[in-house]
Amino acid sequence: MSSPVVFKNKWLPFFLIAPQLLITFVFFIWPAGQAIYQSSLLEDAFGMSQEFVGFENFMNLFHDPNYLDAFFTTLQFSISVAVLALVCALILSALAEQIIRGSLAYRTFLIWPYAVAPAVAGSLWLFLFDPTIGVFTDMLHFLGVDWNPKLNGSHAMWMVIITSTWKQISYNFLFFLAALQSVPKSLHEAAAIDGSGPIKRFLTISFPLISPTSFFLLVVNFVYAFFDTFAIIHAMTQGGPSNSTSTLVYKVFNDGFIGLDLGGSAAQSVILMILVALLTVIQFKYVEKKVAY
Repeated sequence: MSSPVVFKNKWLPFFLIAPQLLITFVFFIWPAGQAIYQSSLLEDAFGMSQEFVGFENFMNLFHDPNYLDAFFTTLQFSISVAVLALVCALILSALAEQIIRGSLAYRTFLIWPYAVAPAVAGSLWLFLFDPTIGVFTDMLHFLGVDWNPKLNGSHAMWMVIITSTWKQISYNFLFFLAALQSVPKSLHEAAAIDGSGPIKRFLTISFPLISPTSFFLLVVNFVYAFFDTFAIIHAMTQGGPSNSTSTLVYKVFNDGFIGLDLGGSAAQSVILMILVALLTVIQFKYVEKKVAY
């Protein structure tokens, strides 16, 4: 039984955690407090005058049909990206874990997309899906699909979903591969002796044992879809056509920096912060019950 750690200097623990507390205050608590304060103000476009309006900015949002459309667009976009990125990464990691010859090169190629900047990834896939010269566009036209994401909102949404999924697969792949490699080989060998095939061994042995990693990645992917896809959307569609790809985080930027509605933009950021916090709590409360640690 290990003895508890005792600090001779009672101030030493506070000095050790002070840098992390300072970073948390500067980059989270203080900006969040500023957003909450600004959400209760009505400011002009140049910031020369302010008027306290309480919850009026929040009330205006819930009566704004564009904001409600952005809310449902965000849900559709986030669920699609999280599910596709997790499923694709899990399949690729299961295949990579079985490869013996050339496994290092195979895994390196799968990791590379994570190093690509979101704006660069958006520009790359925008070129591939361009309605006039895109390679994928020619393939879709050959299949009889009249592809045009500049005019069709559904096409633009799928283009952004595919790009965001491609960007996140590498991150999920790293965690899934590490989790699969930690599964004891003796369990697979015993199941193989009993006559279980590769797919059954994966579903009954590997997948339940990596459920903590799957749950962690589920939370991370939802947060990624809510926040980290802004650069991809901005580079590809700027929220169009007709706001069909305008998510909540992009609407915060569009209303605050383009429309100069500072109070309304701050209110949107507060709601987005609360929404993500509630989503994380719900995932930990209900989804974690299916996780076997």
